[in-house]
Amino acid sequence: MSDNLLLLVDGSSYLYRAFHALPDLRSPDGRPTGAIYGMVGMLRKLRTQFPARYAACVFDAKGETFRNQWYADYKAHRPPMPPALAEQIAPIHEVVRLLGWPVLEVPGVEADDVIGTLARLVREQGGRVIVSTGDKDLAQLVSEQVTLINTMTNESLDVEGVKAKFGVPPELIVDYLTLVGDAVDNIPGVDKVGPKTAAKWIQEYGSLEGVIAAADKIKGVAGENLRRALDWLPQGRRLVTVACDCDLSGHIPGWPSLEALALADVDKPGLLAFYERHGFKTWRKELEQELAREAGEGAGEGAGEGAGEGAGEGALRGVPPGASADLFGVAADTPTAPRERRYETVLDFDTLERWIARLKTAPIAALDTETDSLDAMRARLVGISFSVEPGEAAYVPLAHGYTGAPAQLPLDEVLQRLRPWLEDERCPKLGQHVKYDLHVFANHGIRVKGYVHDTMLQSYVLEAHRPHNLDSLAQRHLDRRGITYEDVCGKGAAQIPFAQVDVAKAAQYSCEDSEMVLELHRKLWPRIEAEAGLRFVYERIEMPVSALLQRIERHGVLIDAERLQRQSQELGQRILALEAQAHELAGQPFNLGSPKQICDVLFTKLQLPVLKKTPSGTPSTDEEVLEKLAQDYPLPAKILEHRGLSKLKGTYTDKLPQMINPATGRVHTTYAQAVAVTGRLSSNEPNLQNIPIRTPEGRRIREAFVAPPGHFMVSADYSQIELRIMAHISGDANLMRAFTEGLDVHRATAAEIFNVLPEQVTSEQRRYAKVINFGLIYGMSAFGLASNLGIEQKAARDYIDRYFQRYPDVKRYMDETRAQAKERGYVETVFGRRLWLPEINSPNGPRRSAAERAAINAPMQGTAADLIKLSMIAVQEALDAQGMATRMVMQVHDELVFEVPQAELEWVRREVPRIMAGVATLKVPLVAEVGVGANWDEAH
Repeated sequence: MSDNLLLLVDGSSYLYRAFHALPDLRSPDGRPTGAIYGMVGMLRKLRTQFPARYAACVFDAKGETFRNQWYADYKAHRPPMPPALAEQIAPIHEVVRLLGWPVLEVPGVEADDVIGTLARLVREQGGRVIVSTGDKDLAQLVSEQVTLINTMTNESLDVEGVKAKFGVPPELIVDYLTLVGDAVDNIPGVDKVGPKTAAKWIQEYGSLEGVIAAADKIKGVAGENLRRALDWLPQGRRLVTVACDCDLSGHIPGWPSLEALALADVDKPGLLAFYERHGFKTWRKELEQELAREAGEGAGEGAGEGAGEGAGEGALRGVPPGASADLFGVAADTPTAPRERRYETVLDFDTLERWIARLKTAPIAALDTETDSLDAMRARLVGISFSVEPGEAAYVPLAHGYTGAPAQLPLDEVLQRLRPWLEDERCPKLGQHVKYDLHVFANHGIRVKGYVHDTMLQSYVLEAHRPHNLDSLAQRHLDRRGITYEDVCGKGAAQIPFAQVDVAKAAQYSCEDSEMVLELHRKLWPRIEAEAGLRFVYERIEMPVSALLQRIERHGVLIDAERLQRQSQELGQRILALEAQAHELAGQPFNLGSPKQICDVLFTKLQLPVLKKTPSGTPSTDEEVLEKLAQDYPLPAKILEHRGLSKLKGTYTDKLPQMINPATGRVHTTYAQAVAVTGRLSSNEPNLQNIPIRTPEGRRIREAFVAPPGHFMVSADYSQIELRIMAHISGDANLMRAFTEGLDVHRATAAEIFNVLPEQVTSEQRRYAKVINFGLIYGMSAFGLASNLGIEQKAARDYIDRYFQRYPDVKRYMDETRAQAKERGYVETVFGRRLWLPEINSPNGPRRSAAERAAINAPMQGTAADLIKLSMIAVQEALDAQGMATRMVMQVHDELVFEVPQAELEWVRREVPRIMAGVATLKVPLVAEVGVGANWDEAH
């Protein structure tokens, strides 16, 4: 290692070049990673090639620099940074530091000037400098002690190298650049004077001053242009000159001592987490093996889940021709020869019949729809594709309507010929997000049967914490990057409907989708099939629930629009009254929807105490702050009330009537099945999960969810389900006894921790016990409990200690679960659902703590989710077996909501809670309770 060598990286130059040189690499959650990958590879390579003791990676800081003050149009034509690159800047800075490199950004000073200043100071101290850059401007820094290298082209420039490349020595590069100008930075040179002419003039006249002195002698157009530029050239020279005298003392602690830029050791645990988060599989595996060797566990251990899926980030397809194979420090993986793919466009009935015959005899067929809308209830078919063998697929265009489109088979006739196969449950079918396709076919009067697999749900069961869209799955598991929707339809305002896409492009896109779904199934299903727990969750829970959710969505729920309109008017009047009251309390009018104006009124005018600040340093006005202030001051309470009512009005009473489907007269929410890592469902448009029920105004929203004439709304939900699951999982004798004996569990807990008889428990003690019971299963700390109860932290710690003394097996469960999660990276529900915890071994303390809390609670939340789904399936099977008209219309948290004809009400009230209680046998009884009413609020 060289003790007097400083290695400087022009980070801003390289991140742009990496971004444009590499293909569109993506992380497991879909974020762009190409520039990150390029930077990591380059820094790894540099550290190996040049074992310097000192180094820095220098980036341009945001904002203007001193050159903008000299010349207003400096860099004026440079386009803004692409959003996909801007998204990668923070991770690049993070990983550079993890790799041990000091990171420098100096406000008001460009990276080139920081590099120039550092190079001069080190040179004056007798040291050597290597500058890694692709910027020609930095050639002016080259000397006997300063060398430029370009890892993208493997070029090295010393003094002789600069002369050979530019035709002038380093000390005349500024003169050369002044004549040529810099189009990228919008610095004019001499018009029509390029590199050859500039070098020729300098060689002939010795310098820029010599060229200027000889301006009258230089003939032709170039001479005329030179004379016209004479007044500009001093300014141009000033702009292209790298400043080597910048004040860096406030930005590099300890400078000018070279030790301030000493390379640090690589943060291996942090780097491992970074590689995992960004999907850099090859580097992750390499680092895991290195850590295993260091721990004495032997090379090759701990490759981790997914290591055998192929080095997804290593296949640098799309690198520009002529670029070096190890462009960024890692040789490109040699990709295997792609399988030959045969995609066919079906434009006649003979071809269609040939494919139908193949579909009928196929062991399983992948099916994909192309539509005119993302709204499943309204989407109409534009085309259909199917695949029965890897590498083979067909596309049937049905409604491409652009000028010049080929003649297509009539949609109705195609569907009639496909109907026998589509509606035959003996013909196994496969899809990606099957529920949507079921809706699309239903819109055309076809009830598809025989869907036995869904790759989205396979992914969800295997790795709930990762993205499940087809593009991500193909990249992650097949190392394939398919054609995207934006590739064929465009983006933003320029995006065209799929019906306007060229049929040949549409066929390639759709065939690829169905064919990749088939290939994904062959990859994912064996992994599920091999694990009994995962197979149960997939086959017995997720697939049946998907079909049931489609039925629930399709039926919808009846909304009383007139009632909502009346509520909206009442809310509007109350909101206006609150505004007037707030203005009076403030002593001035202000916008209650503006955080800035609220901040000015509360903290500048009224001088209320500042409890928290935003990242920018201004006082926070978030809900937590306002709630604390509202305990002592009236205005924050009015602002909170105004916010709550405004949200109710805008989100529900105003919006719900607009969401009624005119064809059905009902609202049709969409249940997202593969979103929550715990297995819980979420709903969208409208979101039924977040209707507030803590306030009377919020509960009134539920009054608008009504039963049709002659029907009732029935709500069935589990009683204290997560506490019962805690009793089952932990096996704690005291907790189980409370449930098996049918005691009030909160009263029983209060009796235990306050050491009194159950009948002596006060309402306040029961309230404390309830907070403790629910808080601890969510991993609540003593600090959290103290805040929740409004007590001292020591008192909260005492309550927790007493709780664990009375319920020792709950404590044992928590400790064992944390340890298992750290070892395996996941926890499981009672039924075998895996709940992954990517941050459980994170070096970041807050992230690791959050993952530890999730490890305790996730098995309970996940088991509760499994139980409500099993209940949905069991209840619907019973309804179907009885031929009943009762319809399940909503699933919210631990609750099922039904629309029940009066004649079936008694059966539902009796049988539904019995069925729900019997879907699983736990160590404590499951209890479901039923409510009945004309609307959801009455039934709940």
